[in-house]
Amino acid sequence: MDKARAASMMIQLRATSICAFEPLAVQKANLHHGKVFAYPAHMADTPVNIDGSALTISQVVSVARERTTVILGDSVLDSMTRSRETVEQAASGADAVYGINTGFGALSRKQIDPESNRHLQLNLIRSHASGVGEPLPVDTVRAMLLILAASLARGHSGVRIELVRQIIALLNAGITPVVPEVGSVGASGDLAPLSHAALVLVGEGEAFLDGQRVSGAEALRSSGIEPITLEAKEGLALINGTHLMAAQASLSSFDIDRLMDAAIIAAAMAVDACLGTDATLDARIHEIRRQPGQIEVARRMLSLLEHSEIVKSHQEDDPRVQDPYSLRATPQVLGAALDSIAADRVVIERELGAVTDNPLVFGDEIRSGGNFHGMPLAIAMDSIAIGIANVAGISERRVYWLQASHDDFNRVPTHLSPQPGLHSGLMITQYTAAACCNELRILATPASVGNIPTAAGIEDYNSMGATSGLKLRRAVMLAQYVIGIELLTMSEAIEHHRPLSSGDGVEHAHAAIRRLVPPLTEDRPPAPDIEAIVGLIRAGALSGG
Repeated sequence: MDKARAASMMIQLRATSICAFEPLAVQKANLHHGKVFAYPAHMADTPVNIDGSALTISQVVSVARERTTVILGDSVLDSMTRSRETVEQAASGADAVYGINTGFGALSRKQIDPESNRHLQLNLIRSHASGVGEPLPVDTVRAMLLILAASLARGHSGVRIELVRQIIALLNAGITPVVPEVGSVGASGDLAPLSHAALVLVGEGEAFLDGQRVSGAEALRSSGIEPITLEAKEGLALINGTHLMAAQASLSSFDIDRLMDAAIIAAAMAVDACLGTDATLDARIHEIRRQPGQIEVARRMLSLLEHSEIVKSHQEDDPRVQDPYSLRATPQVLGAALDSIAADRVVIERELGAVTDNPLVFGDEIRSGGNFHGMPLAIAMDSIAIGIANVAGISERRVYWLQASHDDFNRVPTHLSPQPGLHSGLMITQYTAAACCNELRILATPASVGNIPTAAGIEDYNSMGATSGLKLRRAVMLAQYVIGIELLTMSEAIEHHRPLSSGDGVEHAHAAIRRLVPPLTEDRPPAPDIEAIVGLIRAGALSGG
């Protein structure tokens, strides 16, 4: 492949539609800070087959955001039937079996007669639907339902095939239960959120359908779906897993991949915008540190800066000895975040193949355990939030460094003002980045270290992983804005180094930005420019190196 072709591939304007990330005006509900994900006009061509294998993050995103069709594979039917038979035998027996013919939590010593079991299951989801706050985003709830269906279909939960098909029917009909965002403590499953979702399966609760908030009964009736009657264990199986946490982690992981791509491009663009050196990207420096993320970030930045005329323009007669840390140590900081994210992604991927309710069925045996505990996901999401705070933090420092014009060798105007004094330029964008970083520091405080016991003490150590997930989603959003502000700042600074060009990859990113954001010739509100660039980040339109 020739170099021109390689360079053209560094930054790709992917086919993913930005409209999939725009607020949907017809929906009146405020789904998580006003962000509602619209569906594309058509579904993806390849259905997601629930066949007992692990879901992938891309499959979760496809169903959650692109409304890909879901099907139940024939390969799971035998194992589901066998485990259901075991549950039905236990439900009709004289021995107390937790979750099948007993109460729950602190009430687990109360045995329930077979005739009352249907009432027990319905009472369970009704009583546990106690969430508060704004509804979770549509994509989060759809992801949660998909992960729930896949887990139940693996043949260890003892539910009927019809129940999994009911969940799939909701997904394919575009029925999204209204699920309040607060209420899960991330152990004994995501009880409250999953209960709100389960209500719609039986024709109760509320749902979003075609942009309208309607009753669960109306949503089913409009779609030609009959409410299902829950049988022994099925209410508990629906709500006693980590599916909300796994949904939050999966969607955030997907968005973080795109965020990191954009962050590396922004950092490379900053090197030339600040008249920095690429000597600190020398592979030998990073190889002897032996940290793979650091090595990768340095490699990608160096690739993005290849053929830069700006770098060459100050290789001689430059009185500066070293760049500030925010330029010089970017591979070390972004690389550390990249390594942490990669390790935590493995945890998320494993969870997408897990069975996390309780009790579990193994052949003709039923065992009670603690797979519902969300600590693996809670720690992973808390860790990622710390990494993201640093990605955004060092980005803001580069914005400040360039806008402050402390470096008299780099003669860009203060705050990139077209006429300092008369015009303020991009001054307040740095304030906005600082505000985002301040909140990111708060969001980086782990939720998983603060335990509050529940269920009269029998559930005495909880993960708080759902809170970790809520924090992470907002952290990703704030970091997108910080990186967007850096790209806005550095792309404007590049204009002040013309006619010199930056590296091939940087120039492709610069061109993508310029298609949406013109150069600054006089003061104008920067907010629409920031949103436009963040749209590119969210759509995956910035990747390279």
